[in-house]
Amino acid sequence: MRNSVMLIGRPGAEPEMKTFNNSKIARFRIAVNESRKNANGEWVTDTQWFPIVAWGPVADRVEKNVKKGKRIAIDGSLHNNEWTDDKGQRHSTTEIWVNDLFLIDWEKE
Repeated sequence: MRNSVMLIGRPGAEPEMKTFNNSKIARFRIAVNESRKNANGEWVTDTQWFPIVAWGPVADRVEKNVKKGKRIAIDGSLHNNEWTDDKGQRHSTTEIWVNDLFLIDWEKE
């Protein structure tokens, strides 16, 4: 069995960077568009947003290279998080943790 996710999309904003114990973490969301024909035979595009998390050396690459609107490919895995807030409310989220990324719309600056 394998927990594997591969996506191609565009970040909706610049990555949010934080440092913990001399290691960086990058968080951002990417939009992934899928086109299909609807019941009337017309092409429609659906957009899904996915939360992305990168740690350590991959977060360094994200910080240097990932820009809003520039296409990237992500190779990662799904991670579920559950917690209870101060009011006793239960929350859960699913994130994609990046193993590697490929810069599709890369330009030398």
